Amino acid sequence: MVHVLTRGGNVGLAQAGLTGPVVVTLTWTPAPGVDADLSAFLTTAAGKVRSDADFVFYNQPSGAGGAVRHLGKTARGGATVDQVRIDPAALPADVEKVVIGASLDGAGTFGALSGLAVEVGPDGGAAAIRCELAAGAETALVFAEVYRRGAEWKVRAVGQGFTNGLAGMATDVGVRVDDEPAPAAQPAPQAQPAAAPVSMEKRRIVDLEKKLATSAPQMLSLVKTAGVSLEKRGLGEHTARVALVLDISGSMAALYRAGAVQRLAERVLALGLRFDDDGVVDVFLFGKDVHRPEPGLRLEGHQQYIADLSRQYPLEYDTRYGAAMAAVRQAYFGDSRERVEPQPAQVPVYVMFLTDGAPSDKSVATKQIKSASFEPVFWQFMGIGPERQFSYLQRLDDLDGRYTDNADFFAVSQDDLMGSRPISDDALFDRLMTEYPDWLRRARAQGLLVR
Repeated sequence: MVHVLTRGGNVGLAQAGLTGPVVVTLTWTPAPGVDADLSAFLTTAAGKVRSDADFVFYNQPSGAGGAVRHLGKTARGGATVDQVRIDPAALPADVEKVVIGASLDGAGTFGALSGLAVEVGPDGGAAAIRCELAAGAETALVFAEVYRRGAEWKVRAVGQGFTNGLAGMATDVGVRVDDEPAPAAQPAPQAQPAAAPVSMEKRRIVDLEKKLATSAPQMLSLVKTAGVSLEKRGLGEHTARVALVLDISGSMAALYRAGAVQRLAERVLALGLRFDDDGVVDVFLFGKDVHRPEPGLRLEGHQQYIADLSRQYPLEYDTRYGAAMAAVRQAYFGDSRERVEPQPAQVPVYVMFLTDGAPSDKSVATKQIKSASFEPVFWQFMGIGPERQFSYLQRLDDLDGRYTDNADFFAVSQDDLMGSRPISDDALFDRLMTEYPDWLRRARAQGLLVR
């Protein structure tokens, strides 16, 4: 069986029957004067290479001690085939992803090349995964990525394009590309070094931490811990709007009483204080109906916020994801109807979506996540309970047919949040940021973010 992926779709290597080294094959049909060359980049959790040695191509055909090898370019009928072999088990622990792309060898664009596709299969075997890609004015194109998800390795069809060739694709992951030697600089008179400028966002964070040191020292600790996780991913001065979507179905009663929802809300507030210069997390509640409490979650009164909500909004007896997602899209983008074209904006939206069970409106939720993939909004789903009871969210996480992969899911138990040995704050923030940085890069490349 061949798993066919659309752009943004992903599948586990083991699920596709691939349990050892894999060969990723890029194919295209050359046009007169236009061909392409494969490149692979080994990146960390921050989406960047550790050094230029993590750039694998025809002139540097091996990376990570041979865990990634460029096999070279051959002809297959009238098509060109360029391949890279990846042994996930041999990759260093700090390499989270192998990004596989190609740049043009000659003038023109990828739109001039027909038959663009990526295949993944066992070393010496038939393809188990395939995706056909469309291209236009791009002069470099990321075809796919093989990435670590917990203990599992997966492959995602990407289709991210660049109009500035290899330089654009390589610098996006931190490789230095020098097109021409810089002219020799004339010696300049020595001067006292100027102090490095401090950005407005950095200054805001410093001011925030000073305020928290006196008014909310516990929240200061959470904000700093969140900052460490963000810095690791290159998001230390990132700006985004933050929303918290909370399930208020009757089955959530014990989680509200135990303080598990309050604990999570405080961690989301820490992200909101780092991300959003108004310091407010927008809150949406859903059960049978959807509610948007005003004001949202903010520093003032945050210790009692969930208790106050529980008194104002009794638990309800339904679980309607789709209705909640429609309300979020309506609030941020002015429309919750079906969308088939990109809707760009300057600032992304990060949605933390908490639930303890499956929805009653699955078909509506599926349509909503597909339409939302055309908007600059990322959905971080978190289930409280055994992972096996969230099969729908797992399918939503890996859903085909989206403009870009715009969601992530993980599950925790109540003990993980409130037990004698709860998940640490730094580990929780890391899980909240597992896929968001990659989504940001895709959103920028695909025109969803315009700054």
